[in-house]
Amino acid sequence: MPKRLRLTRRPNIAMSEDAYRRLRSLSDEAGLNEGEFLSFLFEHWSSCINDEKFTARLRLFNSELDERKR
Repeated sequence: MPKRLRLTRRPNIAMSEDAYRRLRSLSDEAGLNEGEFLSFLFEHWSSCINDEKFTARLRLFNSELDERKR
């Protein structure tokens, strides 16, 4: 029997408008609300993410972060 989905954590997060639009688009496409979609993504992280591409993208994001904050 599958575990019941209980959304017990409600973190206050900040994200860019582009990231929020993408989250809403992906969650709508999946038929989930934003919290359910984020729960799915983090619960299944290793099967959803390519580690090599993620690491490269994270490095690029970090290198551009100061410029994006201005």
